[in-house]
Amino acid sequence: MISVPDQMGGVPCIRGLRIPVATIISLIADGMTNDQILKHYPDLENEDIRKALHFASLAVKERELPLVIS
Repeated sequence: MISVPDQMGGVPCIRGLRIPVATIISLIADGMTNDQILKHYPDLENEDIRKALHFASLAVKERELPLVIS
């Protein structure tokens, strides 16, 4: 995934295309299949969808936060 400040407001996009990762994740969440997504976005490949899912999983991965006692 690539974030380019002057492209698409700097949001992460797939392979430098103007297709945000969030768009693909939303389509999957809405129930679209990979084949439907690929038909709608012919520049995409199956690997792009897999990488978008992987990117999203890393973005929301549980992190250990330090305990702050006040």
